[in-house]
Amino acid sequence: MALSNVAGFPRIGRNRELKFATEGHWRGETSAEELAATGKAIRVENWKLMQDAGIDLIPSNDFSHYDQVLDAIALVGAVPERYGWDGGDVDLDTYFAMARGRQTDALDATAQEMTKWFDTNYHYIVPELGPGTQFSLSSSKPFDEHAEAMEELGIDTVPVLIGPVSFLLLSKPADGVSDDFNALDLLESLVEVYGEVIERLAEQGATWVQLDEPCFVADRAERELDALRLAYEELCKVRERPRLLVKTYFDHVGAAYGVLRDLPIEGVGLDFTGVTHEEGAVPAHEHGGRHNAEFVAEHGGLDDQWLFAGIVDGRNVWISHLEHSLDALEGLRDRTAQLVVSTSCSLLHTPIDLDAEPAGGGADLDDETRSWMAFAVQKVGEVATLAKGLADGRGAIAEQLDANDRALDSRRESSRSRNPEVRDRVEALSEADARRDTAFPDRKQVQRQKLGLPSFPATTIGSFPQTDEIRTARRQLRQGEIQLAAYKERMRAEIDRVVAFQEEVGLDVLVHGEPERNDMVQYFGEQMLGFVFTENAWVQSYGSRCVRPPIIFGDVSRPAPMTVEWITYAQSKTEKPIKGMLTGPVTMLEWSFVRDDQPRSETCEQLALAIRDEVADLEKAGIPIIHVDEPAIREGLPLRREHWDEYLRWAVYSFRVATSVVRDDTQIQTHMCYSDFGDILEQIQEMDADVTLIEAARSRMELLHEWEKTGFANDIGPGVYDIHSPRIPTAEEMAELLGEAARVLRPEQIWVTPDCGLKTRAWPETEASLRNMVQAAKQLREELVPAS
Repeated sequence: MALSNVAGFPRIGRNRELKFATEGHWRGETSAEELAATGKAIRVENWKLMQDAGIDLIPSNDFSHYDQVLDAIALVGAVPERYGWDGGDVDLDTYFAMARGRQTDALDATAQEMTKWFDTNYHYIVPELGPGTQFSLSSSKPFDEHAEAMEELGIDTVPVLIGPVSFLLLSKPADGVSDDFNALDLLESLVEVYGEVIERLAEQGATWVQLDEPCFVADRAERELDALRLAYEELCKVRERPRLLVKTYFDHVGAAYGVLRDLPIEGVGLDFTGVTHEEGAVPAHEHGGRHNAEFVAEHGGLDDQWLFAGIVDGRNVWISHLEHSLDALEGLRDRTAQLVVSTSCSLLHTPIDLDAEPAGGGADLDDETRSWMAFAVQKVGEVATLAKGLADGRGAIAEQLDANDRALDSRRESSRSRNPEVRDRVEALSEADARRDTAFPDRKQVQRQKLGLPSFPATTIGSFPQTDEIRTARRQLRQGEIQLAAYKERMRAEIDRVVAFQEEVGLDVLVHGEPERNDMVQYFGEQMLGFVFTENAWVQSYGSRCVRPPIIFGDVSRPAPMTVEWITYAQSKTEKPIKGMLTGPVTMLEWSFVRDDQPRSETCEQLALAIRDEVADLEKAGIPIIHVDEPAIREGLPLRREHWDEYLRWAVYSFRVATSVVRDDTQIQTHMCYSDFGDILEQIQEMDADVTLIEAARSRMELLHEWEKTGFANDIGPGVYDIHSPRIPTAEEMAELLGEAARVLRPEQIWVTPDCGLKTRAWPETEASLRNMVQAAKQLREELVPAS
């Protein structure tokens, strides 16, 4: 017998119902009751889908109104004092205030920090803890959702919780807390609350509880491994408790394998993706599944525990190799008390349903390429098929195996995925193609003379608010309701508006606002070869923010200029410098679903050459500053340090290939956000951008400590305006942040900028915030720049 399980399912709804209900609630148009009803409808639909597919162990509490870590913060009552919470259950207003900030007459509270969920493009809210943090059971969400599934569908679901040790390891010290503080000091009191949760779930009939401990696929110190052991030894002492499943994902568990094997828990979840790939197809650090298989084979099986084998990839869109997956599962079956076929991680990282895409090639997804893909619904089907094949033999799933083999052969033999010209061009690259002609200090002098900018120059990251009118025009063009000429006229009118506003408010380096761009990756991918696109394949990035990642299935190239027409039009409207805005090769890679039949480094170098061509064309068109956005470069860092050098080598090299084609007097800018950059500042310096703009406002300039240690030679713009919050920062607040930066950095190297692009913000708050930001820049010029 083999059981089936799904680690988690997308929670946005098939038509992004949660996004629209949530944003309506924030605008005061949707009541809390209506928002709750939307969430319930999504959950019930998800549970029924998995039930109908034959999944045995179906998750609950994988749904979230914003983020699963924020849910855990609410569950254990770890609410920072500034939100004015006075105990009891954490209410919805406090919950959203932690995610977005709150600015009223009575309260002005900044949002909690947000950063990337391991090496994905999902963002989580970072817990803020200190020695005085007091935990208490402060949310009924996991109990309510387990009971809801029983009442609605008769399903004893598996409640999913962020494990207590990972919760602490994912946290940061609260403001004012000493550097000596270690969050693991809070483990005992936190485990007490988790014990209450587990006991209460048992009382209402839960058979299993899933506790996610993904932090243990990264390098961990002995104290952290001891904390894992201690936490679950204590939790296993809970009387009349459910079975406990500790699940890991995204890489191999390394030294934590022995700890998990020896714990008195009933289930261990490991990621086995990569087991079925050909050698050399993907880099070594993406073969964590092979290491996990070796641990089970060579270091003692899970003789007394259930192994939840994450064999179906929860992060990409390609179909599983069912024959190879069965081979791997059969090899694992004899080394565990019971084998459960599962997804490698929650399916929240994938689109919901391939069948929601228009038939016959709508949005460029034709019948051939779609046969190579599986979204969340199809991956649930793969889990059920593999479990059936493992239990009843391959003959029981012969039809599915045959269809899978045909699709795999089609992809393997397709001539569409390989372009000899692109491969020859990558092969011809050399280190000289990845170096500027002159060192930064000399380039800076030439650029300063050309640009004539003041000290503390103020700019933005690129995008301005995308209004309903902009989106309507884009939809009308797509549906044939307006002609291209009319669409361009509307976009130029919006560019006129944005340029005029920037001049009026006093920004020094302007942007065209990107009204023509649906998404910073999709826009470029749609103009390159090697991509296909979807119409409905939305994936949650954070909160209500959803994206449709492009799918890279073949060799990438750029057949024609992509941005030159829009940027040169904007430059014709102002005497101030306009910067051309491009998305960098690493971010294009990380924010797409990437082909898994060759190393990611090869795909990234192809992307670098495509962006290089666009950079060259912008320079030829007279654009003085070219901004190549790389917010995802830290996100792609492997979870285990042994693979960092390999990744950073090709990531930095690809950025330099994309940008080193310009003359000395053309300034290259880049931007990074919402990751912990302190441990790769040396590599950021090696990227050799003339100006690096980096998120710092939401994290309150935490990078300053790292800059102080390492120094930073080139120009840098630490963000002073958190754009993921509707809160409007004051000029004094931003000037204070700039003053902190000026105590570590040289005033002449500091730029003034928001944390990120302004696409998701509304115009009123954008206007007010940018006016305050320019005022802060002027204040710093008066205070810190000597009069000439």
